[in-house]
Amino acid sequence: MRGYYLAGIAAAALFAGSAFAQADAPVKGPAKDGTPAWFLQGSFPDPGGRTTVEHGGKVTAFPRPPGGPTGAAAAGSGNYRPGCYRSPVCDNPHGLARQALQRVQYAQTMGYSFTYPVDLPPGFGGVPAVGLDSKGNLWVYQRKPVGSPQLLKYDRNYKLILSVGDDVIGHAEKAHGMAVDAEDNVWILDTTLATAKKVSPGGKLLQTIGTSGHPGDWDEAKGQRLLWQPVMIAFGPTGDIFIAEGHANESPNDTESDDPTNNIGASRIIHLDKAGRFVNQWYGNANGRGKFEGAHGFAIDPTNGDVWIGDREQYRIVVYNAKGQFLKSIVSQNLVCAIQFDAQGNPWMASGQDGQFLKMDRNGKVLGAIGNGMGIGPGQFIEASYWVFDKQNNLYAGDTSVGRVTVMVAPKK
Repeated sequence: MRGYYLAGIAAAALFAGSAFAQADAPVKGPAKDGTPAWFLQGSFPDPGGRTTVEHGGKVTAFPRPPGGPTGAAAAGSGNYRPGCYRSPVCDNPHGLARQALQRVQYAQTMGYSFTYPVDLPPGFGGVPAVGLDSKGNLWVYQRKPVGSPQLLKYDRNYKLILSVGDDVIGHAEKAHGMAVDAEDNVWILDTTLATAKKVSPGGKLLQTIGTSGHPGDWDEAKGQRLLWQPVMIAFGPTGDIFIAEGHANESPNDTESDDPTNNIGASRIIHLDKAGRFVNQWYGNANGRGKFEGAHGFAIDPTNGDVWIGDREQYRIVVYNAKGQFLKSIVSQNLVCAIQFDAQGNPWMASGQDGQFLKMDRNGKVLGAIGNGMGIGPGQFIEASYWVFDKQNNLYAGDTSVGRVTVMVAPKK
C-alpha cells in the first residue's frame, strides 16, 4: 500500500462560520512548505443554470423558483426527476445550508489570467463539462431545454462550427461529464438517463453504452450492460474506457427498487477495453480503507494508468490501479469535484463550489491555485468542475450552474 496523507490545514477551518464553529477557529493561515497562504471566503447563491451571459463574460443570475427543480428542469426542460431521495446521503433540510458555509481558498500565486472568448447560444443552462480535440477545437456540453442543442463545437478562434441537436444524440436529461478520446471522438454522459454516448468529430452518434431511461447494475454474466448514474468518463494510456458512476451510494435509493436489474445502489467504476468489451468493475461501499461513497471527480494518471477517484462529499481522493486494487487515500480540505492531469502529468483538482482549480503533488499537497472563489464575477465559479488543459497548460472550464466558459491563460515564460 502507498500510504495515507492528511493535508495540513486545520480541519476546524471547514466549519468556521457554521453552527459547529468555535470562537477561536482559524480563518486564515500563512504560506507554508510550498503551499500558498489560505483564507476563508463566504458562499454565493447557486442560480442552478438560470443565468444570462454577455460578451466578455458578465453574468446576470436569476433566482431559482421557490421549491423548484434544479439542473435541466431549472433550465426549462420540464422533464425532472429528483436526484436524491429517501437516503441518508441526501441533503438534510434541517441541517446547515450550503450557502452558509465558509470555503477554504488559497492565494493565487501562479499568474493566470481569466478570459471569456466563447459566446454560447442565448438562454439558460449551465456548462458541466468541456473538451479539447487534437486540432484545438473546443467542445462544450451544456444543460439546455428540450430542442436546444446541448453539444457545441468551436474552432481555435472560438467560432461556433457545429451544433449537435436532440435529433442526433437525443436530449440529455442531466448533462454531466464528457471527454475526447485519442481519435477525437467525443463521449458525453447523461447521469439521469444513465447513458454514455460516443459522437464522431463530425457530430454523428456512433455508440451508446447503457439503456436510456433505465439506470441499473452491470452484470456481464447476464448480458446486462446498464449504467447507474454515470458522472464522468476517462481513457487509459492504451485507450481503455473507465466510467465513474454515482454521486453517492443509494442516491437515489435503488436498494429498495422493485426492478431486479437496479438494486445494488453503490458508487462504482466500470472498466471496458478500447473496443468496449467488459474488463472489470469495483464498488465504493463507503466504509473501510480504500472505499469511496461517490465517484464525482475522475481521471486516469497518464504516467502509470492509476485511477484517481474524487469522493466529493467526503473530501477525499481514492487511488486505485487499473486492476481495481486500492493504492492510497488522500484527504482534502476542499470538495473534490473534478480531477485532471496537466501537460506534464501533474495532478490537479477542481474544488466545486469552493471555486478554485488546485495544483497538487501526488500526496495531495496543494502547490498552487487558480480562481477567485464562489460567485459570478471575473474568475469566479458557482461550481468549478470538469475542465481540460491544452499543451501550454491553459485551462478551459465551464460552470455547472452558469452558462459561460472561462479560459484561464498561463503566464508567458
